[in-house]
Amino acid sequence: MKKHGIISNIGFTAAAILLAQSVSAATLLNVSYDVTREFFKDYNDVFTVYWKNKTGETLTINQSHGGSSKQARAVADGLEADVATMNQSNDIDILAEKELLPKDWVKKYRDNSSPFTSTIVFLVRKGNPNGIKDWGDLVKPGLSVIIPNPKTSGNGRYTYLGAWIYARKKGGGDASAIDFEQKLFRNVPVLDAGGRGATTTFAQRGIGDVLVTFENEAFLTQRELADANLEIIYPSVSILAEPPVAVVEKFASKHGTLKQSRAYLEYLYSTEGQKLAARHYLRPRDAVVRSQYSATFKPLKLVGIDALGGWKRVQGIHFADGGLFDQIYVPAAK
Repeated sequence: MKKHGIISNIGFTAAAILLAQSVSAATLLNVSYDVTREFFKDYNDVFTVYWKNKTGETLTINQSHGGSSKQARAVADGLEADVATMNQSNDIDILAEKELLPKDWVKKYRDNSSPFTSTIVFLVRKGNPNGIKDWGDLVKPGLSVIIPNPKTSGNGRYTYLGAWIYARKKGGGDASAIDFEQKLFRNVPVLDAGGRGATTTFAQRGIGDVLVTFENEAFLTQRELADANLEIIYPSVSILAEPPVAVVEKFASKHGTLKQSRAYLEYLYSTEGQKLAARHYLRPRDAVVRSQYSATFKPLKLVGIDALGGWKRVQGIHFADGGLFDQIYVPAAK
């Protein structure tokens, strides 16, 4: 009997240990867009320490990065993200249409579930040899412009729309904007699938005279590739990018990580989260933090997507199959 009792106690202890391990550890998958790799790597380190101190739970956070629209399609097709951190709301709406999260997801967090903003700028080589100052310079004959694919990349879509806004302001109508876009994309030798691929093409492969990309990616590239002596050019007007975040509730519920996923996104709005975003050149929403980094972020004339009718309208007109972009862009002959 005594021996039996010892065996029973050992079995109970092992079971208790396994149960404790399952309770005190969890894993999240953040599916995100191409140029947030470095930010979320650092943010994950900060958040896991915060969560451990608050709850005692050890949290592992995995990342997946690529073109925003490509990433959204991967989640829609079954990639079991706990959270989606994209660069345009249209990509999260796709997940809502698949009933992976509520249709009112945009109301779950402050600022329309967008904890920071960005915009589109130009990155040129040392001395700006082609004298690029504004969007109009990008259509000069013979210039080589590096832009990621607007069909797969939010980076590319924001670039296209920034050019559209500029052209409409200069010419006053859609016809002049279409003509401008045709001239611009005639100068694009290759369309990478995402923003990071476009950066590699320009900064490491040495292709192109100018890279058009997110402000945070331009700063990061300038810092990480200091020997390349790259310069940032701010256009006269650009697009306001509001990268949204959402818990993919269907998958988070399946994984038992709803609480952790919600806290992970909420912490982006904390002072620490906002300061980390600013250090990674993402414009913070918090006014106090933003003022502390005013020397980093140049004031710009920015136009939001709502001024163009919202993402649903923009998607249908410009980026849907057979839309204006498909009519405008003609791949260079090989």
